[in-house]
Formats: sequence, C-alpha cells, structure tokens
Amino acid sequence: MSHDPHSLHGLKARYGEHHRWLLLYTLMLGSMAAVMSSTIMNVAIPDMSHHFTIGQSRVQWVTSGFMVSMTVSMLTTPWLLARYGYRRVYEACMWLLVGGGVAGGLANDFALVMAARVAEGLAAGVVQPIPAIIILRAFDSSEQGRASGLFGMGVVLAPAIGPSIGGVLVDVFGWRSIFFMVVPLALLALWLSRRFVPTTAPGGVAANADSEGLDWAGLALVSVSTLMLLNGLVQLRGDDDTVAIILLALAAGGMALFVTWQRRLLKARHTGARGPLMNLKVFAHRSFAMGALVAFIYGTALFGSTYLLPVYMQMGLGLSPSYIGAALLPSGILLALTIAVVGRLSDRYRPSVLVSLGLAMLALSFALMPMVNPASGLALLWAWVMLGRLGLGFILPSLNLGSMRGMPRELIPQASSVIGFVRMLGGAAGVSVCAIVLEWRLSVAGVSLLGAGHPAASLRAFNETFLCLAAVTALALVAGWRMSEKPSAASKA
Repeated sequence: MSHDPHSLHGLKARYGEHHRWLLLYTLMLGSMAAVMSSTIMNVAIPDMSHHFTIGQSRVQWVTSGFMVSMTVSMLTTPWLLARYGYRRVYEACMWLLVGGGVAGGLANDFALVMAARVAEGLAAGVVQPIPAIIILRAFDSSEQGRASGLFGMGVVLAPAIGPSIGGVLVDVFGWRSIFFMVVPLALLALWLSRRFVPTTAPGGVAANADSEGLDWAGLALVSVSTLMLLNGLVQLRGDDDTVAIILLALAAGGMALFVTWQRRLLKARHTGARGPLMNLKVFAHRSFAMGALVAFIYGTALFGSTYLLPVYMQMGLGLSPSYIGAALLPSGILLALTIAVVGRLSDRYRPSVLVSLGLAMLALSFALMPMVNPASGLALLWAWVMLGRLGLGFILPSLNLGSMRGMPRELIPQASSVIGFVRMLGGAAGVSVCAIVLEWRLSVAGVSLLGAGHPAASLRAFNETFLCLAAVTALALVAGWRMSEKPSAASKA
C-alpha cells in the first residue's frame, strides 16, 4: 500500500511530519459535529415538547435514543476500521450526520425526528473513538498530551458556542433550526477527509474487506440490554414498578450473557473463530479498569447535567433559551482554554492527580447549586457552572491518556472504543436517572415540569437532583486516584 497516494504512507510522504496534525484537525471537525449533535438538542426540548404536544418522558428520548445508538455503535469502530479503513468509515459517518440533520429539520412527525436522531447517534458513536487511536498511535508520548489538549479544546468549542447560537435560533426559528446546525461542519469535514484521512486501517495496513465478520450476536445482546436498561429506568416513573424491575433484571442478565459470550469468542479465536465485539483483555490493565470506572460515573454526571442544566435554567429559573446560551458561552470558552493547558500538563504530571482534581471540582459545582437564589441575582449560578467546566477541563484530556498509556498497540482501538462505550453507557443512564429523580422530586413537591407550580418548590426539586449528581460524581474519586501512578512510556506508532 506504500504506492497508494491515499494510504497512510502515501499521505505522510506528501505532507511530511505535519500530516498527523492535519489528520487530527480534520477528525476534530467531525468530532465537533458529532458532539454538537449530541448536546445542542437539549436547548430545544421544551419547544419540541410543545410543538408535538408530548410529555417530558417521551421527548426525553430525543436525547436518550441518540445516546443509546451512539453508545452501542462505538463498539463497532475497531471492526469497521479494520474492514473498511479510516476514510470510508469517517466519510460514511459524516454523510449520516448530514442526512440526519436535514431529515430531522424537515420532519413533521415525531417518529421521523427520532429516526434522524438515531442515525446521528450511530455516526457519532463510530467517530468518537477514532481520535484517541490517532493520538496514541501517531504521536510520540511527549506530544500526546499536547495533541489531546488541542483536540479537546477544539471539540468543546462546539458545545460552548452551540447553545449560544442554538438558543437564539430556537427563539427566532424554532427547534427545527437546531438540526441544521450540524450540517455545515459535517460537510467541511467531508471535504477535508478527501485530502488528509488515509484509506488504510489503524497502523497503516490496508483495510481488509475479507477480514473476520462482525460479532452480530454480541452487538444484538449489548443493544437489547442497553435498550432494556433505559426502558426500565423510564418505567420506574410509573405507578407499577413490576415492569421496571423485570426490564432492569433482563438488562442485567443480558449484560452478563454478553460478557460470557465475549469470553467464549476470545478463547476460541485461536481456532479461527471470529473475534469478540469487546476484547476483555483491556480490563487486565489496572489503569484502564480504573479509568473505565471513572468514565462510567463521569459520563453519568456529565450527560445528566448537560440535560438538567438547560431545563433547570428555563423551567426552574424562567430564563429564555437565548439568554441561557449567551450566559453559558464564557464557561464554555473557559473549558476550552483549560483543556489546552491541562493537555500539556498531562505529559508531565500523573493523570490520576489531574482526573481526581477535576472530579472534585465537578462534584463541588453540583453540590453548591442549592446556594443559587434567583431573588439575589444569578452570579453564583454562573460561578458554579464555571467551576464545573474547570473540572471538566482537568478530566477530559487526562482520562483517555491515563487509561490507555502503556496499552499494547494492537489493543488501542479496542481500548478506545470500550472506554467510550462505558462512558456513553453511563451518560445514557445519567440522562434517564436525572429525569427520573427530577420528576420524582417535582411530584413530591406537587409541581409539574411543563405546568404551573410554586417556584420555591420547583427550585427545591432541581436542587435535590443536583445534590444526587454531586454524590454520584464523588464516587468516581476513588477509582480516579487508583489510575496509573505516572505516565508510562508509549512508543510512537
């Protein structure tokens, strides 16, 4: 493949040592589109709920359905890259984002909106593990922190700027405009991919269309188990808990069966059987196992709060979407700058210290939310939001590097997809759990999220939900501290 001008070797020969940075920036644009599509919809949930005249429990699936499809599709990334190569996989994902954005924006039926969100989620899930693979395989260990910081800074600019623009668009044009925001970024990423994304698979080898097949049984098991988990959590809101308990028990049983099946495929692989969807060997590394646990809890808190904050500001504090977007912009910029700085620090300091410090700040920001009093101004609200974003800035560039440094290079694609999977599984559960806790506390207070109620009782319900998030985030501190004690040497791939 060295004579193929579009292979990794061919692009390196054309662009030299700078190619790895050009490739990273190209992937960053695609990731920005994926991240924007996952978070920007939250600001449009109230408007969409009123447009389709459906309750929160149904409209929440605009977020949860996206996250389910994104979570499951992450596990297919290593197989897709090995079979079809970087460029074909990446471009297919960008076309899905474009198609989902256009279809969702033009849809007149909620079922079509959900289908568009599922398509976007599938694309976002496949794309997200790829940058970590590039950083750990194409960059020297002394550059990995810098690359991770620059990449993270660019990616968080999408959700930082997105709500500001999205809030204005919702006020002026309605919820449909949110879908179209993703389209320009995805189209630009498609154009750049023709120049800088190689056709080869990870490691520079040729993509092999005749490689072993996908573990469809494993994919079906994990998909059904994830859906039953989220449906079980949704059913907990009803008066009859029997269905919820059955679904949650089936989800736990399905996950146990999935793990057993993956172990069986891993043991039988030397006989020529197809490989497992999830290579469980990655959990033999303590730093990765602890990092995966942090990723799950962190995902629960991050995506739960991403759902909760806009709803809190609109329904609890009575702020307009455009005001919320403008007010959140400084904290988003702070997050981007923090990631850039911490990315460089992660080359010199223990990831466990940086991750633990970030988790502590994130938990503290949730715990301090009850101090916000609308009658005395919103300065404390923005202070706690910025404290949480500062914490995220310490976690994001350190978690992947701390979890996967020293990992055998053949396991890096699997490790990247697995840690993304557990993070998004926590995130998918986090959105549902936040909605469940919020509806429960609102019900106790005699307040409806979409209806009238006493403002003080409504605020108390939101504050109690934030305290639950603080407790969940604090649980991750133990695992975060037990990650790798120091950055281990990683050979350049």
